[in-house]
Amino acid sequence: MKVITAYLLAVQGGNTNPSANDLENILGSVGTNAEDDRIELLFSEVKGKDITELIASGREKLASVPSSGGGAIAVAASAGGGSGGGTAPAADEPKKEEKVEEKEESDDDMGFSLFD
Repeated sequence: MKVITAYLLAVQGGNTNPSANDLENILGSVGTNAEDDRIELLFSEVKGKDITELIASGREKLASVPSSGGGAIAVAASAGGGSGGGTAPAADEPKKEEKVEEKEESDDDMGFSLFD
């Protein structure tokens, strides 16, 4: 991931065709070593391709990936249905009330005690 980030930083900085040495210099400036095999793999994958097109195709792929939030809701709903449909909604109601109370408490301290 750090090699990809260094490549993107080089491109964003105006170097449309960065070399392995450019990536090594970027990574070295933040105190990390570049792995030559990872750099070679990256260059083999992006050779002859436009970086904006690669990013756009990656976004399309990520859009089709389901998020974990929907799966957690489905698991909670299926667990509640198995234990008796009448009791599951009552168990969810106090949780909603607790979340409202937590928000009120966080408003009182104005966010200044984040790490207390």
